[in-house]
Amino acid sequence: MPLNKENILIVDDDIKILELLARRLKEFDYHVFKAISVKEALYILKDSVIDLLITDIQMPEVDGLQLLKYANEHYPLMPKLVVTGYPSVDGALEVIKSGAMDYMAKPFTKEELKQSVEKALYSKEKQLLSIKKQSAPNLSNNRFEGMVGSSDAFQKILNIIDRVRDNRATVLITGESGTGKELVARAIHYSGKFSKGPFIAVNCGAIPENLQEAELFGYVKGAFTGANENRSGFFQAAEGGTLFLDEIGAAGLTVQTKLLRALQEKEITRVGSRKLEKVEIRIVAATNVNLLEEIKNKNFREDLHYRLTVVEINVPPLRDRKSDIPLLVDKFLRKYGVEYKDRLPRISPEALGILERYHWPGNIRELENIIQRVVIMSDGPIGIEDLPEFLKYRIDFPQKGLVPLRKMEKEYIKKVLLHTKGNKTKAAEILQIDRKTLRDKLD
Repeated sequence: MPLNKENILIVDDDIKILELLARRLKEFDYHVFKAISVKEALYILKDSVIDLLITDIQMPEVDGLQLLKYANEHYPLMPKLVVTGYPSVDGALEVIKSGAMDYMAKPFTKEELKQSVEKALYSKEKQLLSIKKQSAPNLSNNRFEGMVGSSDAFQKILNIIDRVRDNRATVLITGESGTGKELVARAIHYSGKFSKGPFIAVNCGAIPENLQEAELFGYVKGAFTGANENRSGFFQAAEGGTLFLDEIGAAGLTVQTKLLRALQEKEITRVGSRKLEKVEIRIVAATNVNLLEEIKNKNFREDLHYRLTVVEINVPPLRDRKSDIPLLVDKFLRKYGVEYKDRLPRISPEALGILERYHWPGNIRELENIIQRVVIMSDGPIGIEDLPEFLKYRIDFPQKGLVPLRKMEKEYIKKVLLHTKGNKTKAAEILQIDRKTLRDKLD
C-alpha cells in the first residue's frame, strides 16, 4: 500500500469501465479523479495535482492519443498508462510514441492493474529524485550546494570561501538584504572540515535587546524572573561548529561587550553566573548596514568590528552580477517546477531578457519569489505575459541631454558668475582657480 494517497486521473467514455477502475484503485488506497472525455480531463489536469494519468484511446470527439500528446508536452514527468479494448501492434507503438509508459488491453486482472500502477509511480519517484539531485545547474561549476553563479564577483566569493572553510577565522559577510549572505555562511560551514558540527543561525534583529544576552549565552536558575532552570544559549548549542550571527548590527552594546570577550578569550559566562565556560566555535556574522557608520554614531563597538572582520566577504547586489541571473532563473525553475508542477518549466528568451534588465531592489530573494509565482500561475512555457505587470511594462528610457564635460563646466562657471553678479575675482575664489584659467574656460 502506498504511504501517501497519490492522485490518479482516469479518462474513459465507458461509465462502467470508469467506475470499475475507480473502485479498484480506491481499494489500493489511491485518490481517484474521473473524466468521461478529454475536455473534462484537461480541466482536472489544470486545477489538480495529478500523479498518474490512465486513459482510454477510443473516445468521441478527441481521442486519448491527443490527450497523451498534450500531457507529455505539459506534464512530461507525470506517468501515463493506456487501457484499450482494441489492442494492436501498431496501436501499441503509437501509444508509446505519444508518451505512455505502459499499454494494457482490456480485460485485465486486478493484480495486473495494481502492478502497472505501482511500476508507473515508482518510475516517477526515480525521475523526481534524479531531477532534485541535479537541481543546482552545472553551468556555474561551483562546489557549494545552493550557490549559483558564474560572474567574476561570484567567483571571488567562492575563492574566499575556499580559503576560510577549514579554519576558525571570524568572517563578516556584508551585503544588501536578499543577496544570499546566509548561503555564503552555510557554504563556509558545510564545505569545511568542521561540517560535522552544528550550524546555528541566529537573527539578532529578531531578538529583543533585553533578551539577547540570555539567548546567546544562556542563563542559570534564578538569574531573573522566569529563569526556573539552567539553560544553554546559542553559543553552547554551536559547540564544535559554526554560530551564524545575522544582522549583527542589531546587537545591543551590552551584548557586544560580551561578544568581544567571547571572540578574544573563547569563553563565555551565562547570565547570573560567574563561572567561565570555554567554547570552541567559529563565528560568522552578517550585516546589511554600514557598521562604520554605526561606529561613528556610537551604536557599534569599533574593537568588535575589528574582531569580526578578520576576513570580510562582500556579497554584491544582483544588479551588479546580472550575468548570474539566467543561472538563478534556471535553478528556481527547476526547484519550483518539481515542487508545484511535476515538470521543468521553460522560459522564453524575451521573458528572460526582461528579468535580466530589471534592477532587482530585493535581490535574489525577489527574483526567487517572482519565479515561484510565475511557475504556480502559468500552465505552459513562461512568456512575457506571465511576468508581473511591474516587470512587463517597465521601460528603460535612454538618458538624454548628456553633454561634453567642457560644456557642462562652462555652464557651471556661468552659474557661479551669476551668483557673484559678474565678479570674476569672487567667482575664481569659489571655483578655486585663478582669473586667467577662468577666462580660458569661458572662451
